[in-house]
Order: sequence, then structure tokens, then C-alpha cells
Amino acid sequence: MNDLVGNRKTRNSASFSLSNRCLRLFWNVIYFILIRYTPKNLNLWRIGLYKLFGAKIHKKVTIYPKAKVWIPWNLVMEEGSCIANDTVIYNQGMVYIRKHALISQAAHICTGTHNYETQCFDLVIKAIEIGEHSWVAAEAFVGPGVKVGEGAVLGARAVAFKELEAWGVYTGNPAIKVKIRKKQELWT
Repeated sequence: MNDLVGNRKTRNSASFSLSNRCLRLFWNVIYFILIRYTPKNLNLWRIGLYKLFGAKIHKKVTIYPKAKVWIPWNLVMEEGSCIANDTVIYNQGMVYIRKHALISQAAHICTGTHNYETQCFDLVIKAIEIGEHSWVAAEAFVGPGVKVGEGAVLGARAVAFKELEAWGVYTGNPAIKVKIRKKQELWT
């Protein structure tokens, strides 16, 4: 039997430096010991730990204890934003969560992918922006380089690989716009 994997050229070096990997290991230990099992009302404690690891977070945000952030120093959260439990912020690159944006439970925000056109599947990293007053619903996926426009909604289990227009409501895989939200509805 031919072993195809053995015949391929593979990259022998890691995508990230040793210091980066060590710092992430230290972060994961802190996360599991001092964040993951904290009561919901210890939000300020969690914010402090994220800031200690370089996150740029407004003091009036909510980060639930079981939200998993891969690299806190690549996270920006503005006032009133929220990351729910079981959310994965796989932020090899920057993730910007703007004012009053909500990321619901088990959503997946992923800034990294691989170039399938190269022999070694080189890592490709693109920042993600979750716009003001937008909502990424439960179990939705936001891919590398996506900008979720102001007030946009990505429905439950929807998958976004392209920009979501402001105030649009998107569902499906791939996500398609099914409706427009009216901005004034937010303020009534």
C-alpha cells in the first residue's frame, strides 16, 4: 500500500514562533484555572485577566466564562459588546468587536485558513470585524477577512465567508441576505 503522506513535501517549521506558542500555553493554563469556571458575576475579573494578556477591552463588555479566546492580545472589544459561552474566537489575526455587538453561544470566529494552492498549505491570516449593533447568532461561523456590517445579523448556524452588508439579515451556508433590518427598530 502506498503511503501518500510519506511522499509529500511538508513544512518542518511551525507557523508561530516558540515565544508565541509558549505565551499561548501560559494563557491556556490561566484560562482553565482562573477564567473558565468562574461565576458569571465575576465579569470584571475576567476582563482584567484578558487585559493583562494584552486584549484591548472596554470596561463595559461581557465575556462569559466559557468563551474561548485563542490569543487575547489579538482581541479588541468596544463598549457594550458581548461574547457568550462556548463561543470560539480563533484569532490568529485581529478580531474587532465593535460597540454593542453580540456573539451568541457556540459561534465560531476564525481569522486563519490555509492556502490550498501551495504544497505546504501556508497559513493565511485575515482580520475580522464584527460591526456595531450586529449579532452573530448561535453556532454561526465567520471566516477569515469577513466584515460583519453595522447592524447586520448572521443567523443561527449560518456561514459567512464574504462581507455582510450593514443592516442585512443573513442565513444559510453560504450565508445569503434574506431581509433588511430597519435601523429605527433598534431605538423603539
